[in-house]
Order: sequence, then C-alpha cells, then structure tokens
Amino acid sequence: MEKRLKRYLSDLETLLNQSALTRAQCQSARADLLVQIGFFQHERLIHLIVTVTFAILALLALLGLALSENIGFAALLFMVLVLLLPYIRFYYLLEKGVQKLYDYYDRLSSCQA
Repeated sequence: MEKRLKRYLSDLETLLNQSALTRAQCQSARADLLVQIGFFQHERLIHLIVTVTFAILALLALLGLALSENIGFAALLFMVLVLLLPYIRFYYLLEKGVQKLYDYYDRLSSCQA
C-alpha cells in the first residue's frame, strides 16, 4: 500500500506540473482522485483501529508487568511493541499521504481551462 500511495502521489505531481491542463483533464483527474482518496481513507481507518488496539495491548501488558512482575508480561510487552512501532510508522505515512491527496484535490479544483 505504501508503494501504491507513493506511486499515485508521484503520478499526480507529474500531472499537475504539466503546463496546461484542459477542463476535461482536470475533471477526470479530480473524479479519479476522489475514488483513490476513498480507498486510502478506508485503509487509514483500518490501520488506525489496529494501531490503537496494539497500543491498548501494550498498555495492558505494561500494567500487568507492573502489578505482577511476571516475565511473561515483559515478553508480551516486547512482542507488542515490536509490532506497534511499524504500525505507527505506516499509519503516519498513510495520514501524511491522504493529507497530500487533499492538497492535490484542492489544486485540481482550482485548475482553469
């Protein structure tokens, strides 16, 4: 998904750097962009749910470790953190990418024939 987002952002940048876009090109690109924004927003929502779930699991494991001093909670905390950090990074990339898509949509909305 990260490669797809980066490729789509690159394609949009190339399209918007063209000197003269027709009204039809702007409308077509804007319609396609709305569909893509929907896909990426859905992906962002799913990853937000997963990231928050893993953050809650990490807090519960930390709480369990603090209350019982059981080594199993330390292992669980380590495993959850190993998964949580890449989820946070990926969610950040999705969030940043969707915000950039919004900017491109605004630029396409103001494009003149």
